[in-house]
Amino acid sequence: MGMESKFIWMNGELVPFEKATLHFLTPALHYGVGVFEGIRSYNTPKGPAIFRLREHVERLFASAHVLGFRDIPWTVDDIIKATKDTVRANGFTDCYIRPLIYLDGGGWNLNVDGGKPSFGIAVWEWGNYLGAEALANGIRANISSFTRHHVNVSMTKAKIAGNYVNSVLAKTESVRLGFEEAIMLDPQGYVAECTGENLFVVRRGKIITPSTAPVLEGITRHSIFVIAHDLGYQVLEQPVSRDQLYMADEVFVCGTAAEVIGLSEIDYRKIGDGRSGKITGEIQKAFHEAIRGKTAKYEHWCDYVG
Repeated sequence: MGMESKFIWMNGELVPFEKATLHFLTPALHYGVGVFEGIRSYNTPKGPAIFRLREHVERLFASAHVLGFRDIPWTVDDIIKATKDTVRANGFTDCYIRPLIYLDGGGWNLNVDGGKPSFGIAVWEWGNYLGAEALANGIRANISSFTRHHVNVSMTKAKIAGNYVNSVLAKTESVRLGFEEAIMLDPQGYVAECTGENLFVVRRGKIITPSTAPVLEGITRHSIFVIAHDLGYQVLEQPVSRDQLYMADEVFVCGTAAEVIGLSEIDYRKIGDGRSGKITGEIQKAFHEAIRGKTAKYEHWCDYVG
């Protein structure tokens, strides 16, 4: 995956790509003390637009608050502007956006207050995270041997960099076993989420998803709630057991990187007819039209770069 660009925004200024570097002793590198977001810009009939930019930046600041950062010298509006400036400076239309607040200049005593927050925003051109073929055919997943974080061990509502070691362990294991994605259970044994996506189950015309208690409150997840409701489907938040996945008519996952992808197989058990299902396809189509500014009632989700 090529991640090159012309510029990266670093602490208030656009820096040439090759000069956007950190010192080896930056504490965030050693301890994972940082928070980030994954955001996408899409080409639309009115030019490039960033999908739900304000909600993503607000969640980034909320993650920083949960981690314990204080006195961040930028506002939400500052970062919204900086994000657009970075996309514009690189001349991208369809691209992935990665803002990161990280502990810098101290913090070796394992205390956030011992360092200072620094801020960067990178952008790069990126297609679908799981591949174009997955859109039509779905992907294969398994139940990971690794459990999702306990809510009082690592804060599950914050996108904390160090938390994603959990996802790396699970995803690496699953890929080495021949699957494309891992499904993680919560500490009570119920379905939580995938390594970077929220999960939905379709059964008898109803859509079911785990409650937000053990999972990240995904912005794409919220978009799916709205779209599914507008399509006439009922979405329920309730515990989901592993065997309910096997008995589902359809299972799909969603996230900024993955967008909306069906699961064709879980633990060597075919889901439905082994392809992305009808309801998954309807939601997938509506979501793709929304992110590209083609649906008037969702256009407020598109923040135009200008």
